[in-house]
Amino acid sequence: MTQSRITKLHDIIFELYLKNGESLPFHGWHHINFVTKKALKFAEFVGADLEIVQAAALTHDLNNILAKNSPPEAGTELRANLLEQAGFDLLQIENVENVVRESHTAYRTITITAEGKALSDADTLFKILPITPLFFTSKYLEENDVDLKKLANKIIKEQKPLLEQGIYFYIPEVSEKYLNWAKNHLELWQNLLIPLEDEDIYEILELSNNANTLHL
Repeated sequence: MTQSRITKLHDIIFELYLKNGESLPFHGWHHINFVTKKALKFAEFVGADLEIVQAAALTHDLNNILAKNSPPEAGTELRANLLEQAGFDLLQIENVENVVRESHTAYRTITITAEGKALSDADTLFKILPITPLFFTSKYLEENDVDLKKLANKIIKEQKPLLEQGIYFYIPEVSEKYLNWAKNHLELWQNLLIPLEDEDIYEILELSNNANTLHL
C-alpha cells in the first residue's frame, strides 16, 4: 500500500514538472529528483519515516510552480490536494507540510524532526554542490528574476547563521562528508559580494543583461 501511494505521488509530481519544466530551470525535476534520492538515503541515518520523507521531498518546492520567490506555504493547498489524490490521509498531509516548512532554509532552527533533517540536508546539498555556482546560478537568476548581488546577499543572510549555529547540516554523517563544500560555497559568495559593491563592476553585469535591448 505504501509503495503504491508513493508511486502514484511520484507520477503525479513528475507529470506536473514535465508540464512546467521550461519555467523552472533551477527548481525543476532535476532538483526534485536529486533531493528526493538523497533525502531517502539520509533518512536512514536518523531512522526517519521514509514515506513522509519521500512525500515531502517530492512536494517541497511546489510553491515555485505557482509564484516566483514565494515561501513554501504558497504551495500548501496544492501540496495537500496532490497528496490527497495519491492516497495520503489528513494527518500524513499535516506531517508532510510540517517537514516541508521546517526544512526551508529561511525557517530552519536547531529543533527539527528526523524527517526534516533528511530533507533539509538533501536540499542544502544541492545548493552547495561544486557544480551549482557554475551551472545553476544563471538558471536561478533566470527563474526568479533576481540579479547576482541580490542572490549573494540572500545566500549569506540565510546560510551563514546556519553554519555558525552548527546546523548547516543536521546529520553527522552528511556533515562529515560535505561540510567543506558548504564552507567553500559560502566563502565564494562572500568574496563575490566584495566586487559587486564596486559600481563599475556592477555596471558590467547590468550592461551585459541589457545587451540585447541596447544593441551594443
